[in-house]
Amino acid sequence: MAQQKKEIDDRFKRFGTVSFTAITKVNEFVGFLEKGVLAGTICKDCGIKFFPPRADCYKCLGSNMEWFPIQGIGRLVTYSRLQYAPSGFEKEVPYSIALLDYGDFKVFGRLSPDLREEEIQLGMEMRPKVVSTPDGQLTYVFEKA
Repeated sequence: MAQQKKEIDDRFKRFGTVSFTAITKVNEFVGFLEKGVLAGTICKDCGIKFFPPRADCYKCLGSNMEWFPIQGIGRLVTYSRLQYAPSGFEKEVPYSIALLDYGDFKVFGRLSPDLREEEIQLGMEMRPKVVSTPDGQLTYVFEKA
């Protein structure tokens, strides 16, 4: 009897500059990035939204999740310019990380390297943009709305 080879969904290794994991329960996140869409998950049972996306809800402990696009305008809550980086990101400094508020959820990510320091203001309107790194990896940044 021939044994079937199980195909492994390892799309997550395409996300970010340095990927520390290739397999997750939310690999479709990369599928959305490939289409130019940043996405989170929402629990269909209790309505809580997640970013980064989750496969399981911590509030109701269910796994009845669906994807939603993160689009439109968020407001900059905070940001930090990094001069030192964690392991694997040393060649990228300096860069800025930030948190956008969308009302019922928040999104963490990097600020676009095209933004000048004097342009950045807390409360400013921003939107996510899916981008590719020079080596073909997929990621996203926040740009001025």
